Amino acid sequence: MALEIERKFLVLDDSYKHEAYASSHIRQGYICSDRGRTVRIRIQDEHAYITIKGPSLDGGLSRYEFEQEIPMDDAEKLMTLCEPGIIDKTRWLVKSGQHTVEVDEFHGENDGLIMAEVELSNPDEKPILPHFIGKEVTGDRRYYNSQLRCHPYSTWQDDYLC
Repeated sequence: MALEIERKFLVLDDSYKHEAYASSHIRQGYICSDRGRTVRIRIQDEHAYITIKGPSLDGGLSRYEFEQEIPMDDAEKLMTLCEPGIIDKTRWLVKSGQHTVEVDEFHGENDGLIMAEVELSNPDEKPILPHFIGKEVTGDRRYYNSQLRCHPYSTWQDDYLC
């Protein structure tokens, strides 16, 4: 199993769209979204994946992750087994220094939320962050996709100034 190390940030404006070298549409559901373990089904354009993640470590900076590509037909069937609430988003890829910044523009009940993630090779790594990066939200559970599924951004965005 691989260790996923990433930092999450809110995004200040839509300039990432002009800087992106690629984008894709993502739908994902959760078969299990218990605290400390998630099983996710993701359909990203013409590809599908099952992902198992362990508990967050280091204040939400890292966790164990297993991901396997699966046939699209299997993914569509597994999506019917998911807990209520599907995450729908467009992912934009932006190169920044040695890293690729993944910017997720959420749709549906999470419309208005735009977050960026940077995957790191070690927890002490200091990535070069693009100008559109705002407040860091690493470890803030409200911004986990598994939480946005059942507590959408539209239900709490006005209660919390980003």
